[in-house]
Amino acid sequence: MIRVLLADDQPLVRAGLAMLLTNEPDIEVVAEADDGAQAVEISRRLRPDVVLMDVRMPGTDGLAATKLMADEQLIDDPERPVRIIMLTTYHVDEAVHAALRAGASGFVLKDAAPAELVSAIRAVAAGEAWLDPAVARRLLDDLAARPDPGLPTPVQMRGLTPREREVLVLMAYGMSNREIAEHLVLGDATVKTHVSRVLTKLGMRDRTHAVVAAYQCGLVEPGTAPPARMAGLSR
Repeated sequence: MIRVLLADDQPLVRAGLAMLLTNEPDIEVVAEADDGAQAVEISRRLRPDVVLMDVRMPGTDGLAATKLMADEQLIDDPERPVRIIMLTTYHVDEAVHAALRAGASGFVLKDAAPAELVSAIRAVAAGEAWLDPAVARRLLDDLAARPDPGLPTPVQMRGLTPREREVLVLMAYGMSNREIAEHLVLGDATVKTHVSRVLTKLGMRDRTHAVVAAYQCGLVEPGTAPPARMAGLSR
């Protein structure tokens, strides 16, 4: 069961999200928070699997709350990490970049289809990245115009093995571990090991940051399709 905390200052928004998620057999809303400070306090106690965090809230906003949770290593807890999905009405602004740097694992627009939100929760709970397509496109355009100096450089990317680069490229195209395993004809455990090594070598907290780095370094071109099946190209 995926345990979810809803953090939004609007009661009607929280009620709508709770009603939507209650219908999912594998998702449970365990608590609600009306600001970032409360979300942090509840996360300390309950350790939800996923926090749906509104970016803009009075008092402690979603960005500040995400930074606090990163500082307290709630996000990076190896035993039970708290994953954060940011909810925003804006496609891309400085808050998106800051939240990614702070440790958010995904972004979903508030007007997204319900099925997309549910998919995002499941993906992030499983350790995947999730960027709303509209957010991703704008983010990549913004990175091209204003690179993030905190991301790995092309020189650091060259420290990856050929197989690790292949895995990173497929991650950047939004593939899950299972889809990468099928594409490369590898075992799920092997892909998981490659993903872990990619994150370690690049000094990245999670897949979201590695994916953004792959685009910024030119490993993947925006608007292109995933490469043909790669099995046997490298080991």
